[in-house]
Amino acid sequence: MGAPGLTNRAVIRTPDQRLRVFVSSTLKELAAERKVARAAIERLAAAPVMFELGARPHPPRALYRAYLEQSDIFVGLYWEKYGWVAPDESVSGLEDEYNLAPPSMPRLMYIKETTGEREPRLVELLDRIRTDDMASFKYFADPAELADLLVTDLATLLAERFDESRAPAPPAPPPPTAEEVPPPAPPPQPVSALPLPLTQLFGREEECTSIVERLSTDGVRLITLTGPGGIGKTRLAIEAARRLEHVFPDGVVFVPLAPVENAVQVPSAIAQVLGVRDTGDLPLEQKLVTALRDRRMLLVLDNFEHVMPASSLVTALLEGAPSLKVLVTSRALLRLLGEHSVDVAPLELPAPRTGAWDPDQPLPASVELFVERARSVKPDFELTPDNIDAVERISSTLEGVPLAIELAAARIRLLSPASLLERLDRRLALLVGGQRNLPPRQQAVRSTIEWSTRLLGGRERNLLWQLGGFAGRFSLEAAEAVTDVSGEVLSLLEALVDTSLLRQQDRGGRTYFQLLATVREYALEQLDEQGLLEKFRNRHMRYFVDWGRRMGADLIGRAQRERVQALHEERDNLRAAVRHLLEVRDWSTTAEFAWALLPYWWIGGLLGEVRGWMEEMLDSEEAVSGRARAIALYYTGAIGYWQESAASIVPNLEESVELFRSMKAEADEGIALISLGLAYVTGPPQDIPGAVSSLERSLQLLQDTGHLWGAGLAQIAFGRIELMREDPRSALTHFSAALRLAEQQQDALALTLALDHVGVGHLLLGHLPDATSAMRRGLQVSVGLHHDEFLALGLEGFIGVAAVQGDVERAGLLTGAARALRERAGMFNPSESAFVYKFVEGIRAGDDGPRFERNYEQGRRLSPQTAVQTALELADAAAPGEAAPVAGDGAESWVPRP
Repeated sequence: MGAPGLTNRAVIRTPDQRLRVFVSSTLKELAAERKVARAAIERLAAAPVMFELGARPHPPRALYRAYLEQSDIFVGLYWEKYGWVAPDESVSGLEDEYNLAPPSMPRLMYIKETTGEREPRLVELLDRIRTDDMASFKYFADPAELADLLVTDLATLLAERFDESRAPAPPAPPPPTAEEVPPPAPPPQPVSALPLPLTQLFGREEECTSIVERLSTDGVRLITLTGPGGIGKTRLAIEAARRLEHVFPDGVVFVPLAPVENAVQVPSAIAQVLGVRDTGDLPLEQKLVTALRDRRMLLVLDNFEHVMPASSLVTALLEGAPSLKVLVTSRALLRLLGEHSVDVAPLELPAPRTGAWDPDQPLPASVELFVERARSVKPDFELTPDNIDAVERISSTLEGVPLAIELAAARIRLLSPASLLERLDRRLALLVGGQRNLPPRQQAVRSTIEWSTRLLGGRERNLLWQLGGFAGRFSLEAAEAVTDVSGEVLSLLEALVDTSLLRQQDRGGRTYFQLLATVREYALEQLDEQGLLEKFRNRHMRYFVDWGRRMGADLIGRAQRERVQALHEERDNLRAAVRHLLEVRDWSTTAEFAWALLPYWWIGGLLGEVRGWMEEMLDSEEAVSGRARAIALYYTGAIGYWQESAASIVPNLEESVELFRSMKAEADEGIALISLGLAYVTGPPQDIPGAVSSLERSLQLLQDTGHLWGAGLAQIAFGRIELMREDPRSALTHFSAALRLAEQQQDALALTLALDHVGVGHLLLGHLPDATSAMRRGLQVSVGLHHDEFLALGLEGFIGVAAVQGDVERAGLLTGAARALRERAGMFNPSESAFVYKFVEGIRAGDDGPRFERNYEQGRRLSPQTAVQTALELADAAAPGEAAPVAGDGAESWVPRP
């Protein structure tokens, strides 16, 4: 039997293979009747098929369509309600179920008597049902009466059908005359045995198109889609195969191998789908080759990873059937000659937003999937400004893995996105309760991972558990140093990559590996059960502390970009190492490690996190060495002087300076004195003499010790003090000295700071071409550092250039873009310290103020790339001009000459 619009493919199976009775009704108002209907059907040893909203993570219409497709009898229960009409539908689910029931399906219709009023659309539906000659139509008063009617009517219906089956066959018709002989039968239709997708495919268009194109060419006959469990290999394969149905005249067939227990059963599984009978007269493999020899067909073999020995069968089929092509999904490659691989990646993750959420903008695939699955269990779920951040973070936390996202979205019935996000710190415990028509191993993320690890050998499993100690990406060198299998690591890593439990990435010319967060959590559990967790955490910490210190030795100078990139790739491991040091109360190592990587924490935008580590150390009740305390006080003060009052910051920095001085750590004292000098002028009140004294001593110490990088920072700080003292020429002298030191070292961080300040100095003196030239170069260097603070600093220089030229539009755009960058990165408000902002004060206060503000708001929504392009266009358009200082009481008095 088949209903209009339904197929004959059984995708969502009903509870068993008995006679199936589909029960259609509204849910809440007839809850008692549904209960007795279920019991009555089961009394006859039949199987009740009953849709329950939210019971399974599929769209409701897809569920009852599939249920109807597999049912034998239709039972309708009606009372007063017509039922809910979905936003994109014209009828309720109740009427839709009646419409979709095949005309030949027996229908038993029961209407509950009422003393109230039926909804008008239900009355119309019942009028239609009364005219249905194929339906039995009865009224009932209560659930007990319904139960009796159902048992009696079902028994009568079955008896009638049995009688029909016993009726003698009608006499055979006379043989046809020559004129009545029918034409030859048409050739057999191509085989089509693809599962019916019940959900939309998200974010796979490019991969799907690539697979289709490759399988459509003559030279490609075997493609294997690889990836971890739950990544979406099967769904992608089905979609690609569906698009290829017109390419293969003899059909596209799908062979699910998940239920197959071993490789020996694979030929039988393929034969069953193809309709090849295993009669025992010939080897089944030979029969398959014979059946496929002359067919131009696509064979989809799903979940091949646990039957790898059957790969020889794939070779035999391809060799024996020259027009056959095979699409395989597996967690590991088959390693066959002619095999082409496609690594199925996680779904697209949300990108950081620079402005407010725009609901009209396209959603990344991971968020689209979450929303679609959430609506399948909670139809009224919508994205809003209040929940979008939580939904995006859920998608990112789950790393774009479709299975994990689907399982998380199923929890939306009970948890808000924010509450769900809070509970994702224990992913494996939360991500359970998957689709019941999936294999048990795919109904929870834990089961999927357990299934995958059972396919490994003992050595591979042990290495996997040990790799759980890494956080984020890790290098081959780190894996060899931390794990217990150093001589074999590379070959074992290859095995883990082949089984898709480990991801390999090439970044910056180096190879890195990474576990999915859920796999890592599972590995850590196994390591803990073996009593080895602490051992490997200690080993991990020691390796990264030593490695980080070695990298820190080259952080200043020509190698800075390379070292920063390497540290950035292992950033999560560095954090994990410090976290372990704090837990074991190793304060001295923590402080020295933090001090060794000072330029990296700054460039990497992690100074706030370092400050938190140092505060935790200072807040402990345990003794801390003098040097560790000096370092901790430096970080808490140097990072806080833009946000906090001098009264709270200066004492910490003064103590830090004194501690370094008492240890005769002159270079360290010089670095601390720079921050102390700047803290003195953050006031109020400003202590400019104290700042000058600190910076003079800092500069002397750093020059004497040959610490050129620190000396350059001291020159920049000194120049800023000179600007506060209304002496831009002296300030430019200091800035230029800092630039010479930076050029000498070829240090990107020092170059960026020096060039931006040289540009400001020239701008304040009215040297627009020189200012623009320095700022352009500084902005280009800052882009290479990939750091929001330096990028904002580079953009801010061009705010003054735009203001001097009277370019209100670009001045507004760049002001908004720079402010948004700082806010996104949690940086301080620069209006009181960045001198170029003084140039736009007159614009904001004048007639052009409204136009400036409109562009300011637009600038807040610009991407960093567009903002940089805007600044560079401004540099290209800059013409020689003059901007002269005006006498006054402070930096506020410098304004562009009209």
